[in-house]
Amino acid sequence: MSRARRPLPEHPVRVALLDLLAEVGTLTSTQAAARLGHSSGLCSFHLRQLALYGLIEEVPRTGGRARPWRLKWESADRPEREKPEEFGRLARELEDESYQHWVDHRHEAPVEWQHDESFSAVVYLAPAEMAELAADVRSLLASYAEPNRRPGAEAVPVAAVARLFPLLNENPAQPPQ
Repeated sequence: MSRARRPLPEHPVRVALLDLLAEVGTLTSTQAAARLGHSSGLCSFHLRQLALYGLIEEVPRTGGRARPWRLKWESADRPEREKPEEFGRLARELEDESYQHWVDHRHEAPVEWQHDESFSAVVYLAPAEMAELAADVRSLLASYAEPNRRPGAEAVPVAAVARLFPLLNENPAQPPQ
């Protein structure tokens, strides 16, 4: 079994790091810590774990001690068309694993954290509206990830997952309705 196909132990920091790398392209553990509100040591540890699983790689250094990282498929050895699909599949699997871990262990959390705010809805959108809604959701979530935001002492990392996709007809020859 190849390293990249082994199951990756779920962890919200790893999911957040993969999402952040997909957003910014390249970053160091110090930059990740500033964006995610964790210590650089914690981010460094999880970046190394992601590298062990073949998901990310170190960017060749240009001097100094900084260790920049990038998604593995950002390198030239992987066809461009595989990048979004591969990241999307991996991100969904990590999200699903993290959520299942939460469901299995929520009883171990403090009482005030033992619920979640899961919801779903079927909405009717044109392709441009779907893109606009996605941008709005990203913008809303980004305001909570601002590096200068100072959440209260009770704040913990919270996974926020949104999936927008057309519901396909049973007949794949017809466009979604």
